[in-house]
Amino acid sequence: MNSEEKKTEEMKNVEEETAEKNMEQPAAEEEQPVEGEAQQEAEEPEKELTPEEKLQAEVEKLQAEQEEMKDKYLRLSAEFDNYRKRTMKEKAELILNGGEKAFKAILPVIDDMERALATMQKATDVDAVKEGVDLIYNKFIQILGQNGVHAIDTKEKELDTDFHDAIAIIDAPSEELKGKILDCVETGYTLNDKVIRHAKVVVGK
Repeated sequence: MNSEEKKTEEMKNVEEETAEKNMEQPAAEEEQPVEGEAQQEAEEPEKELTPEEKLQAEVEKLQAEQEEMKDKYLRLSAEFDNYRKRTMKEKAELILNGGEKAFKAILPVIDDMERALATMQKATDVDAVKEGVDLIYNKFIQILGQNGVHAIDTKEKELDTDFHDAIAIIDAPSEELKGKILDCVETGYTLNDKVIRHAKVVVGK
């Protein structure tokens, strides 16, 4: 092969390589827009709801909240009704049996009184009888105190209408006793600091 034929062959090879490169390049260029479109679609924001769709979502939310509040109200109403019934029952039982503890406490005193009465029928020693009655009285006062009942103190106290009822007014034997209680005709009592009977007293003037 001579030199001209070699040059012709080389030129032909270069032209074929150039043609192949030109055919591959458009294919690569066509792929690039596809990737760009995919990225654009990925960056697109979510579709905004229409006013009707927003309103419907709000209605559904409010309906759910209403059902929840209704359920809470029904539960609370049932609990309160049970509490009311239980309280009424306990109150009725308290009214019927509230004094049971106090009555049981004084039963031993009644037993002592019965024994004392039986002894008095045969007793000849008055002092012994008096001592027995004093013991029973002190025992009774102690039991009352254990149940919250206490006598109202009146000796030389200032008249207090919250605790005392003045049934008479007399001249005081001294200046210091003017306006003060001179005598207690009937003892008053309190139950857990509440007056259950006012003391009837005589006051000096």
